[in-house]
Amino acid sequence: MKVMRDPLLWLIVAFVALLVLMPYSGALFSTLFPELPRPVYQQESFISLTLAHFWLVGVSSAIAVVLGLGAGILVTRPAGREFRPLVETIAAIGQTFPPVAVLAIAVPVIGFGQQPAIIALILYGVLPILQATLAGLAAVPSAVVSVSQGMGMSAWQRLLKVELPLAAPVILAGVRTSVIINIGTAAIASTVGANTLGTPIIIGLSGFNTAYILQGALLVALAAIVVDRAFERLAWFLSRHRRVQ
Repeated sequence: MKVMRDPLLWLIVAFVALLVLMPYSGALFSTLFPELPRPVYQQESFISLTLAHFWLVGVSSAIAVVLGLGAGILVTRPAGREFRPLVETIAAIGQTFPPVAVLAIAVPVIGFGQQPAIIALILYGVLPILQATLAGLAAVPSAVVSVSQGMGMSAWQRLLKVELPLAAPVILAGVRTSVIINIGTAAIASTVGANTLGTPIIIGLSGFNTAYILQGALLVALAAIVVDRAFERLAWFLSRHRRVQ
């Protein structure tokens, strides 16, 4: 009974049901938008668009985690502290640079498809992870670090066994923000030929088809909510695991 009351489970069920039933919702959208000759997007399977969307977000987010976490660790070590302002400035520029502008610059060099979209999503996703890594490592009590140093731990051992585990909740919050941002931003990738849940939105905008826009927007929004709740569950699990230990 407790499983049946799980909101995350119901969100997942709603998302899957929407994917499966959307192609058969012509009567509903015909009622909502009677002026449209084709009220349901049929050019691509919503399931294939969702898989392509999550693949794009997954690859770009994984690379952003590696870059953000790696840079955050590097500039908090004695050898890299002098590079911290430079790294933060570069990450901030990547966040403030519009993804559409990145796509416009990358397409002539790389071509249409997923590659320019991945570059744009990486640039957009690094800053929250970097900031969370810096904040999480800064919040580790110095007394704990001193005790671990007194126990004979090397710098790498202190990082892996003390600092990163204690900073994990804050870092996870940054990863969560980055991924959610990228789920929404990935819809723009359809403007350069990448298949995503933004494809119905882009086609709807170009063809003045409000139903297409609504269908794509509903799926993107619900996908972001499901992933956000999943991250919340993961954070709860990690905090509970730490208390048990």
